[in-house]
Amino acid sequence: MMKLEVALKEAYKKLSNKKIKTALIDSELLLANSIKKSREFIILNLDYDISTREYNNFQEMVSQRFNGKPIAYLINKKFFWKYDFFINDKVLIPRPDTEIIIEQVLKIYNKKNKINFLDIGFGSGCILLSILKEKKNFIATGVDISNEALKVCKINAYKLGVKNRVKLFKSDIDKFSQGKYDLIISNPPYIKNLDLRYLERNVVNYEPKLALDGGLDGISEIRKTIKKSSELIKKGGKLILEIAYNQKKEVKELLRKNSFYINSVVKDLANNDRCIISTKIEE
Repeated sequence: MMKLEVALKEAYKKLSNKKIKTALIDSELLLANSIKKSREFIILNLDYDISTREYNNFQEMVSQRFNGKPIAYLINKKFFWKYDFFINDKVLIPRPDTEIIIEQVLKIYNKKNKINFLDIGFGSGCILLSILKEKKNFIATGVDISNEALKVCKINAYKLGVKNRVKLFKSDIDKFSQGKYDLIISNPPYIKNLDLRYLERNVVNYEPKLALDGGLDGISEIRKTIKKSSELIKKGGKLILEIAYNQKKEVKELLRKNSFYINSVVKDLANNDRCIISTKIEE
């Protein structure tokens, strides 16, 4: 038997030595996961005894974290917007910057009660499902090339109680032609193929390449998404795209070529260009 406090201190020390900035919170989350309790429970019950089996399980997870495996993949969840999403290593980990898309959708449609929207490349479903939670009469369609993403998103739709308002399809966006939408959102892969190796180690080694790789120029998936969106969107409908900090010029050009009017470019918390909002101006 071992006290929570001792196990926690050991883990914290190990992760701190590896210069992991979130060493304490990571240790608490992993320990909570190992003993099937909340993080609050750990903080309030440091003299609680844990079994050898729980301790061994905790040690194993700390070692994986030490080697760079992201915390979300170890505990199979990530908090995003207002909810805990089920996550595994077949989908991209939701990033706080992506919440900007939800903020913009809520701002644009704050007076609208009902719209039909499409999410291209939904992954865990974090964007699409968060919007459905906020807007009780919106209905959504999601398309993603990954079968694993489909499974993960279905679990999250069920968990969040919105499965009746979403249809999910496994398809390459090129081959998808169902429906006409008021709004299309997408956080497509936008990292240049050759830049993948420069990403942080925990991203490169653990997150799915499919969700990161934007081809040689970084915009091959964005190009496809824009081209297809111009067919799938109603006249006057909005397209909201997440982009890399240095892609604004090229993406604006692509949008104009495909009959979109640029409404605005929204910056993230670090003051980088993060998403582009545009409107379809002609059929």
